[in-house]
Amino acid sequence: MLTRPPAGMVRAGLALSLLAGVLACPTPRQRPADQPSPDAGSATMPVPRMERPPDRSGAQEIPRDEPPRPRTESPGDVRIGLATAAQEASLSATGGWRLFDGRNSVLVRGRAGEEWTVERRGRQLRASRHGASPTPWVDGPITMRPDGDESFGNFAGRRYRGVMRVVPTDTSVVVVNVLPIEQYLRGVVPLEIGLRAPAEQAAAEAQAIAARSYSWVHMAQGGTARNAAYDMLASVADQVYGGVDAERPFSDAAVRETNGLVIKYNGRTVDAPYHASCGGETASPEEVWRAAAQPYLKRVSDKIPGSATRFYCDIAPRFAWTRAFSGDELDAAVRTYLRTFVTVPEGGPGHVQAISIETRTPSGRVGQLVITTDRGKFTLRGNDIRSVLRGPGSEMLNSTYFSLEPEKGRDGSLARVVVRGNGYGHGIGLCQWGAIGRARAGQSARAILATYYPGTTVGPAS
Repeated sequence: MLTRPPAGMVRAGLALSLLAGVLACPTPRQRPADQPSPDAGSATMPVPRMERPPDRSGAQEIPRDEPPRPRTESPGDVRIGLATAAQEASLSATGGWRLFDGRNSVLVRGRAGEEWTVERRGRQLRASRHGASPTPWVDGPITMRPDGDESFGNFAGRRYRGVMRVVPTDTSVVVVNVLPIEQYLRGVVPLEIGLRAPAEQAAAEAQAIAARSYSWVHMAQGGTARNAAYDMLASVADQVYGGVDAERPFSDAAVRETNGLVIKYNGRTVDAPYHASCGGETASPEEVWRAAAQPYLKRVSDKIPGSATRFYCDIAPRFAWTRAFSGDELDAAVRTYLRTFVTVPEGGPGHVQAISIETRTPSGRVGQLVITTDRGKFTLRGNDIRSVLRGPGSEMLNSTYFSLEPEKGRDGSLARVVVRGNGYGHGIGLCQWGAIGRARAGQSARAILATYYPGTTVGPAS
């Protein structure tokens, strides 16, 4: 870049003489490099700048300096599905960034805050921006890589570390965040365990180890049954993930202190499910899911030793809860959700006449629930019960650890059902509120994990 000459420099002049020839003026004595100019800031004759013709299009010119090398993905990165059924994806970044096609060729080089929209045509993608020419249509994914580690990608109002990838499907686009697993956990732990006090740090560390174990197992599968483009979703379907904006100092410390540690059984990293509150006792997988028993996922009592009625997780907001369904609300829930889990006659399941608990599991949860309508009897099992018994807001029933109190109307029909339950979530593995209670009682992260995953150890991921 051209600049003014050092302050204090005088112009060389030429004294012309037709008879004597050319006489040059002496140049000034140079100062040592570290000595400031005695007349710094004084006016001197400016050096003319070479300027390009003005750009009348309104677009800002991108500097011609060489940008930092963009971050590329590694085999140890985790792929998180942020959106799975979008029709387009608008991407930007907090710093400079570049957009690559599937062959790693640059399609766009963008500035901080400059937003481009990736759109789909069949299995092809292109990026466009108002006032600029769109990129060519390309096959396969398009990847946005920030120019440096301190620049974050933006999607749907959130900032994310790593890179952002848009993958076309037959009907939509999938938006995937690809980043190192330790950076991913920084956006998971605070949303899963909540804001924790210093005395509860062991619970945050236990959460970090459990979430890391869950992640490694799902990464090893190389994609999900839902889509091969990502390992997990950023929701309760897997682990709640909020990117950079979710990160907090306490959870960053928990991730850092447990760096690389996972839960192991017989030397192998285990899939480590967890839930908010067990309600007094955790469950084994076969009680709730259509899954086989696991030796490290057994029923565990959360009762505080020496107490008859106190539990480590009874500090949870939904340790005990009540939900009531009117007859109309029950009919609506059955009509909307029942057919996903059982065969329903053509024309719908009909009007609910009775609802009853048929069996209970060893942990006391509902094993089978029978719903009787004027068109037949329908049996629901395990966690399917939570998915059908939804309120008007479509939220799943808190747990399967409940009892029923049906109320009949004057005509003998089912007028109302009161559901009284305990716990929140599927009840398998780590009880998060139980972990918080145990941390308050002085238990370490390793002791908490050994309780909820019997027979396991904690060690480096392999």
